[in-house]
Amino acid sequence: MLMVLQAQTAAVLPPAEVETSLRATRAAEPPVLDGSDADTVWRAAPAIDRFVQAKPSEGAPARFRTVARVAYDSDNLYVFVRAFDPHPDSIVSLLSRRDEKTASDEIILMLDPYHDRRTGYEFVVNPAGVKSDYAIYNDGNEDVAWDAVWDVATRIDSLGWTAEYRIPMSQLPYSAKDSVSFGLLVWRVVQRHGETVTWPLYRTSRSGFTSQFGELNGLDGLARPRHAEVTPYVLTKNVQGAASEGYPRDQDLTVGGDLKYRVASNLLLNATVNPDFGQVEADPSVLNLGAFETFFEERRPFFVEGKGLFTFTVNCVVVVDCNTGEGLFYSRRIGRAPQLAHAYGDESSPEATRILGAAKVTGRMPGGFSIGFLDAVTNDVSSPAGTLEPTTNYAVARGNQDFSGGDGSLGFIVTAVNRSLDQTSEPWLHRSAYSGGLDARRRFAGRQYEVSGSLDWSRVGGDAEAIARTQRNPVHLYQRPDGPLAFDSTRTSLSGTNLELRFAKVGGRRLVFETAYQRRTPGFEINDIGFLRQADQQQWTSWANLAFRNPNRVFRELRWNFNNWQHWSLAGLPTERAFNTNVHTQLNNRWWLHAGGTLGQIGGTYCDRCARGGPAMRQDAYLAPWAGIEGDNRKALVPFFWVNYMGGDQGRSRTLSLEPTLELKVSTRFTSSLSARWETNRNDVQYFGTFTDSVGTDHYTFAHLEQETLSLTWRLGYTFTPNTTLQVYASPFVSKGTYSDVREVGEPRAKAYDDRYRPYADADVAGDPGGFNLQEFRSNVVFRWEYRPGSTLFLVWSQGREGMSDVEGDKTFGGDLRDLFHRRADHTFLVKVSYWFAR
Repeated sequence: MLMVLQAQTAAVLPPAEVETSLRATRAAEPPVLDGSDADTVWRAAPAIDRFVQAKPSEGAPARFRTVARVAYDSDNLYVFVRAFDPHPDSIVSLLSRRDEKTASDEIILMLDPYHDRRTGYEFVVNPAGVKSDYAIYNDGNEDVAWDAVWDVATRIDSLGWTAEYRIPMSQLPYSAKDSVSFGLLVWRVVQRHGETVTWPLYRTSRSGFTSQFGELNGLDGLARPRHAEVTPYVLTKNVQGAASEGYPRDQDLTVGGDLKYRVASNLLLNATVNPDFGQVEADPSVLNLGAFETFFEERRPFFVEGKGLFTFTVNCVVVVDCNTGEGLFYSRRIGRAPQLAHAYGDESSPEATRILGAAKVTGRMPGGFSIGFLDAVTNDVSSPAGTLEPTTNYAVARGNQDFSGGDGSLGFIVTAVNRSLDQTSEPWLHRSAYSGGLDARRRFAGRQYEVSGSLDWSRVGGDAEAIARTQRNPVHLYQRPDGPLAFDSTRTSLSGTNLELRFAKVGGRRLVFETAYQRRTPGFEINDIGFLRQADQQQWTSWANLAFRNPNRVFRELRWNFNNWQHWSLAGLPTERAFNTNVHTQLNNRWWLHAGGTLGQIGGTYCDRCARGGPAMRQDAYLAPWAGIEGDNRKALVPFFWVNYMGGDQGRSRTLSLEPTLELKVSTRFTSSLSARWETNRNDVQYFGTFTDSVGTDHYTFAHLEQETLSLTWRLGYTFTPNTTLQVYASPFVSKGTYSDVREVGEPRAKAYDDRYRPYADADVAGDPGGFNLQEFRSNVVFRWEYRPGSTLFLVWSQGREGMSDVEGDKTFGGDLRDLFHRRADHTFLVKVSYWFAR
């Protein structure tokens, strides 16, 4: 009890005044990279030793002492960190592949080479020598795909453990001048005590991350960075052909490469020719019965690296929970699956469009102006029946000017898509698509508050039939019979705007909040190169968070969120109204507890997308509670369990999902996890289809759906060395259901539920509506060896199985899984070798 009170007292006291700047020492000769401080330069370099707690008790004294020293020469930055620990045998040191987060002790070197207090880089190492690196953008967001070529040596000894870094200046963009200053923060994690200490103090109660860095100065006489880094690769792929051709095996040989060219010390060109991303893990299986497209995360390294500069979000006003993926640039559009495979393709159609080449230029000027250009060209994909995907050029330009020491910014984005269409593709696709936007933000009152906003514009053009398809798709739905929009089959273009305004309290020990408004016109369309689920919408959203960061006798920390959102069409039709609260707490035994719930569609709202172009349907209130638990990630066996429930439609619809997971750390080298997700879904108003009768009348139908879904995900990782790893991923997926009680729209806005629908008279449809049984299996095995810095060998085996039936069937999930594994497998074997050159 006394120790708890002392910790609380220490946490609320102001920290001792410490110096937040350090002058680097020039090394007469480079230190030997061995994790030892025996080199002359480390005895001469001044020490940083005033580390204090960032977590769990902000500003409290550190449990163990940490000392850091910084040196440099014209080509490299050197950092030595001594992490004292009275019990070296208790230091947590786990092996894993590069960039994989583990529950280990860590030292993180954070640099802001531009010293703009908005961007930076993290160089992470644990006592086993496992490296991770990340780029930082927008004063706190992380780009996990950024990879640099750098070295670090670690060792555990009787005093604790050490990390000795060597980071080439060529990997750090900076403004070349006689004397350079970087932002600097050193971060240490003591895993077994759940403690994070930093120099200088990083305050979780303040907004921003890079803006809290200290200063590393005295970097005089730095060499101009190497101008070029070239990574050519050779890839051979063995792929199984189509069933109609007898499942032949094709052997493909591909040559490509990546180029990084330093145009100037602060301007970098990245280019890729004939890229292949076969080593990237497959997307998870999904059965989408809704109106809107499924969002998948970008995983391809070329497009993920540096994504922060090109990010321009839409429908992301509550920034703490912005997971919709909507924005003016969605890089998954480049190299997408051929869009017209459903019209002209067959089983031999490729799963992705080939990228002929892509290039991007990124940099930051001395005055705080960030600039980025990206351009990519994809190849034509054709079949005897027609064009599946035309040759297409994608382009993005992004700029952002910071001012007031990073407290304010003003930016722009311009995107363009141009397609080479023929007579088979022009009725389906836009010939051109353009969008642009302006965004701005300003922090004030000691960085405690922020106002921000954006204004976007879009225009698509093409054949009248293609624009008519755009008007009718679920993003727009101009054809709604009770809607205010006018469908025009003769239009050859469509344009619209999007406006977002936000006010937030972003700093504070206890309370932060945000409120925002946005407005999208019906013609706003960005899906050729961006991602958007719905136009013709206005929203008002509010969020508040109470944070209890100091440990007590019950918990280490607790966060409590409150959310409210309301949506309307531009004509004022209320489409959504909900309140949510959720709480997250970490107990003193390191277990996490999560719980929350949403009460939605309060007071009468209408769904203008449910009938897929039909009239807006009245919605009843729903209740959706959920809870979760996470085990102590320091243990060898870590359990997770999540449960979600939703009940609505006056008790006629409900969804229940259970998600257990077990993570097993067999040894410091070997980890595995197994997760499952089971969901039962009873939906009394599942959209079934739109049918046109003999006199041309459209009938919008709904059905009762009983659906069950089971998915399993198994992961295994074995680390031979920090540079040599084996990763296994396997995931079977089954979703099946049966439709019944097919009805069509009656009085769609009636208050009484039964009055909204009436029996559908077409016996061919309503008599036996059928169902579905979707089975998929996806797996890949990846062996990765970084045989020299920046050069890698990949050996990959990917497998896929799938099947679809229009009836649910009478088998259990066990029977469905047996059927799945008896289906013919598509195997792909890949060998990819790359070699890094620098000059």
